[in-house]
Amino acid sequence: MATTQKDTVEVDLGGRSVAVPKGGLYDRYRMATDLDEVARDPRVSGVDFFRELPKTKVDSAIGPTLTPNFYYRVSTARLTMLAPSRAIRARLPRELAPLEVAPGLGLVSAMFFRYDVCDIDFYTEAAVGIAVRPARHGKLGFFDLVAALKNEHLDTYVLSLPVSTEIAQVRGHDGYGFPKWVTGLDVDIDAHRTTARVANDTGGTDLSLSAPTPAQSVYPSGERVSALTSYTTVHGAWHSTLSQTNVLSAGTALVPRAAELHVGEGRMAEDLRSLRPIRQVQLDVVTEGQLALHMPVPTSVKRRK
Repeated sequence: MATTQKDTVEVDLGGRSVAVPKGGLYDRYRMATDLDEVARDPRVSGVDFFRELPKTKVDSAIGPTLTPNFYYRVSTARLTMLAPSRAIRARLPRELAPLEVAPGLGLVSAMFFRYDVCDIDFYTEAAVGIAVRPARHGKLGFFDLVAALKNEHLDTYVLSLPVSTEIAQVRGHDGYGFPKWVTGLDVDIDAHRTTARVANDTGGTDLSLSAPTPAQSVYPSGERVSALTSYTTVHGAWHSTLSQTNVLSAGTALVPRAAELHVGEGRMAEDLRSLRPIRQVQLDVVTEGQLALHMPVPTSVKRRK
């Protein structure tokens, strides 16, 4: 159903007027969401994970805000591919280096996200990302690589990050420094099938994914918490953004031959093609999870020649 003007209210984000759902979580709570109310939402398994993460008020490019941003019910899919390090380096800032699984081979991903219950209300998102070495590390350690491949802790640089709502675009672009824009974006993930489609400027397909959902394993809240560090520049200075995922149900398929990734025409497709992916190596799907997205903080990134 299309959203009408009466269904939205205008809010200010760093001097920009943004429409958000009237009566939604952001309209009512401005990031200070009542966890007891969220716990009554039948889509949410529980809120214990968030009770252990108190929010703090910070100044940011989008004005004073509370951090972390809480996502109470999420589902995600990530298709990881091998790509030549030479192609990857051509798209990375000089300060960053690819995470290599073998000499001359790095990892790139197409990722899709569905946020059903969130402090800034429902939206969907997609990304083309590059796995990078942790900033300020010397030689990559074996355990760094193992942790990344097991999705325990991954460092990344994102080339494309379209979203489906205006508030997600403004917060992500102005507040975090991510390359975000608003477009048509459908993501549907359940225990049987994973599908996603990102529209381009003309309504055609930019990037899409269709795959059987890998068999899921269920985890108690707090047992499996993974971390992702993303590097961006905000006003010319390097920042790192930490996101923590409380995985509740997830599965992995290695060399997923049944995964169909369609690379069409658009910004995401161009970014993915430029990385020259060689082979799909892993499909990770979380059918149920929770996420805490922290505001970016300044970070020291090693200058490379």
